[in-house]
Amino acid sequence: MARANRHYIPGYVWHITHRCHKKEFLLKFGRDRRLWIKWLFEAKKRHGLSILNYMVTSNHIHLMASDNGERDTIPNSIQLIAGRTGQEYNQRKGRRGAFWEDRYHATAVAFDDHLFKCMVYMDMNMVRAGVVKHPAEWPLCGYVEIQNPRQRYSLIDFKRLIPLLQMKDMGELQQSCRKRVEEDLATRNRSRDSKWTESIAVGNKVFIEATLRRLGIKAKGRKIVRSKKSYELREPAVPYGANFTSKNGLLRSQNTYYWDDIG
Repeated sequence: MARANRHYIPGYVWHITHRCHKKEFLLKFGRDRRLWIKWLFEAKKRHGLSILNYMVTSNHIHLMASDNGERDTIPNSIQLIAGRTGQEYNQRKGRRGAFWEDRYHATAVAFDDHLFKCMVYMDMNMVRAGVVKHPAEWPLCGYVEIQNPRQRYSLIDFKRLIPLLQMKDMGELQQSCRKRVEEDLATRNRSRDSKWTESIAVGNKVFIEATLRRLGIKAKGRKIVRSKKSYELREPAVPYGANFTSKNGLLRSQNTYYWDDIG
C-alpha cells in the first residue's frame, strides 16, 4: 500500500489510515482513544496540521487532513501522533514492542464530491462494523464534532473544510453532513470500499491524471483504474511476502516505531 511520505504532494487532501500492530484492539478503551485524540490536537498546534475529519476505532484510525504549505507537515504530524500514543500506552501497560503496523496508508482525495463521499465513508466506519447504528453514537469522530462543535480544543479546521465542501456556513455544513449520513444509512450498504483505503488517489479523471504527472518518476508502475463514477490511481500488485527481504528495504524509519527507543 502507498505511504504518505513516499507519494506526498503538498496542497492535497489525504485520507490516512493506520492500523494497530497485527490488528490488535489496542484502542478498545475510551482512555486509549482519547490519548490518540490528545496527540492529534498537539499535531495541529505544533505542525499546523489542518484536520478535516477523523475516526478512532478500536484497532485503527482514519484521518482526513491537509498540510499548511510545508512539505513535512503530514509526515511529521503522523510521526508525533503515532509515536507518542504508542509510547504512552506501552509505558502505562508495561508493554514492549510495536503499537502500530509498520506503515500508514494515505489516499489523495479530489476537491469535489469525492471529498464528501470519503467523509461519509469515514463517519460510517463503526456502523459498518455493527458497533453502533448511527455515527452520532460514537463520540470520538468528526461527525460528532461537526454536529456539536467544541468550544475548547477544537480539532476540525472549519475555516478550510466549509469552503472545500462549497458550503456557505456552519449550518449548511451540519445539515449536509446529516443528510449524507441518512442517505447512506438508507441504502443499507455496509460493505468496505477499498478505493478509500488502498488507492494512491481517488477523484475524477482530470485529478487522477494531474496526480500521476505530479508524481513524476514515482508514478512508474502505477495505473489508472475506473470504478463506477470514480477514477483511482493504484499501486501494482505485490505478492505477499515480497517486502520481507534481508535488507528490509521497504520498511523505512519514518513509519516504523519502536516505542522503548523514543525519548
